Amino acid sequence: MSNIRLFFSESLSLNFKSKLDKSQSHYLTKVMRIKIGENFSLFNSKAEWLAKIVEISNGIVGFSVIEKLRQQKVAKEIWLAFSPIKSNYFNFMIQKATELGVTKFIPIIFDRTVVRKFNKERIEKIIIEATEQSNRINPPILEKPKNLKNFLSYNSKNIELIFADLNSSNKKLELNRTIKPICAIVGPEGDFTESERTLILNNKNVKPININQNILRAETATISIISIISYILSL
Repeated sequence: MSNIRLFFSESLSLNFKSKLDKSQSHYLTKVMRIKIGENFSLFNSKAEWLAKIVEISNGIVGFSVIEKLRQQKVAKEIWLAFSPIKSNYFNFMIQKATELGVTKFIPIIFDRTVVRKFNKERIEKIIIEATEQSNRINPPILEKPKNLKNFLSYNSKNIELIFADLNSSNKKLELNRTIKPICAIVGPEGDFTESERTLILNNKNVKPININQNILRAETATISIISIISYILSL
């Protein structure tokens, strides 16, 4: 398999021919310096394919699909309900959570959320780049921000909610694998309010867990809880 992987949103099939966009063409020809006749791989949410460069015209790469490399397997659904945080930490959190297997990002505006707006296009670009780098096929979905009540009322009966709660005495996590998906919920930089904690704990499928005796930054808590869930699901 080629170690150069690019996300391609359109449908792919054997002998399919098309062109890359300007940014991807520049990456292949100027950064990776691959030439006509050389191969790279393309993927979307369904499969990954081997493609060959057949032309380079005005800086744009034309390609032909020559072989299917692998099909997307049924993904383990791991969702992350989180508070947006400051830009550099936010970017890092999204990147690492993608690498660890999150399949859906759900931004929640909590009472103590500081960052209430973010650049969706920039975050989606980070998601794609992390998907390419980590050998995944399925880029995670990024939902629109919502408040906690709306999130819980719409999703709480259909998910197993893993609540990263500093106040919990529970330090062991057991997952019910018959319930899909599994969703970790991590609070803002100022932590949950008591009313938010009560709202979350009143859900039937919630499992609170204290993942560390220290107070963790939001991005550290996120990476920790997703790592734990991903590890348990891989056993």
